[in-house]
Amino acid sequence: MATYELNLPLCDKDIENLRIGDTVYLNGPAYTCRSMLHKYVFDEGHELPVNPEKYNALIHTGPIMKQADGKWKVLSFMPTSSIRFEKWGARSVKEWKLKLILGKTTMGEDTMSMMKKMKCVHITPQSVSTNTWIDCIDVDGVHYYDELGSIEATWLFHLSHLGPFVVDIDCEGNNLFDELYKQKAERVKEAYSMIGIPEDMKFTKLY
Repeated sequence: MATYELNLPLCDKDIENLRIGDTVYLNGPAYTCRSMLHKYVFDEGHELPVNPEKYNALIHTGPIMKQADGKWKVLSFMPTSSIRFEKWGARSVKEWKLKLILGKTTMGEDTMSMMKKMKCVHITPQSVSTNTWIDCIDVDGVHYYDELGSIEATWLFHLSHLGPFVVDIDCEGNNLFDELYKQKAERVKEAYSMIGIPEDMKFTKLY
């Protein structure tokens, strides 16, 4: 496994060598996105409020923010689960010209297929660093604050050595979680055998 310091915005060359399990740190401009921005742009026809030429790194997060002396500051930051946005995943990669998505968990088959086609990667946190990360983030601006509210607004960040994150989907279509699930399945069989639980055991339904 390798470690990379990525400077945003990214080009194809920056991510072609990334493989699942690699560690990355991020520097440069990125923007935030949750459910409401996807809905506002794709379902309701509003404009994406950022320039994809400058911003091609997307963070699935709703940060906690505070304004003081006319400036915004991040109080708490943690990427949220990306699979929640699978409905719009492939469109966001294609139409927003994304090269990198940062979020917890992973993405589905449609998004993975588009990421392979468009040369895009997904990265996920290696640890829970909610407040230790905030010193790595400067706020450059915000869009759709009045329309969507603080959590769902599009925050423009400048990142400085933000990480570590692990590559869980590379631009060749490989998925780290697929490999982990295979390993887990084998270990579960071994554990069941050791303690005498049949492989066809059914979990008890509570309702």
